[in-house]
Amino acid sequence: MRCPFCGNTDTQVKDSRPAEDHGAIRRRRFCPACGGRFTTYERVQLRDLVVVKTNGRREAFDREKLERSIRIAMQKRPIEHERIDQMISGIVRRLESQGDTDIPSKMIGEIVMETLARIDTVAYVRFASVYKNFQEADDFDKFVSELRPEPKEPE
Repeated sequence: MRCPFCGNTDTQVKDSRPAEDHGAIRRRRFCPACGGRFTTYERVQLRDLVVVKTNGRREAFDREKLERSIRIAMQKRPIEHERIDQMISGIVRRLESQGDTDIPSKMIGEIVMETLARIDTVAYVRFASVYKNFQEADDFDKFVSELRPEPKEPE
């Protein structure tokens, strides 16, 4: 593993343990050349996924990109980091088990929204505002009104 500080390729593993979600191995590493310490994660990858964008463009699936967008939506919400990691791992496993290596970006967005809706409605609305490209406050109003149950009429 290459040192992110000096580029040395001869780094040493000092400690290995399961990550919080038990879906990865966390390794603490040390670089003897510069003395730098850093962490790497090793995960099982069932297959190489390709995201098919709505314009037809194709790009390799990037777990970090998915994680970034979810963490932005979950920012300052009372959800533990371990729970977020579990959610991300669950989404990735679900995508890998689809049976096809080509995954439409729309499917990824829908799975993320479905998952966020179960965990935190504020994060769900935040993610939806970007995913559905809200342009005006009315877009938020309409979306949130669909989340609210219909008021019951007096009998």
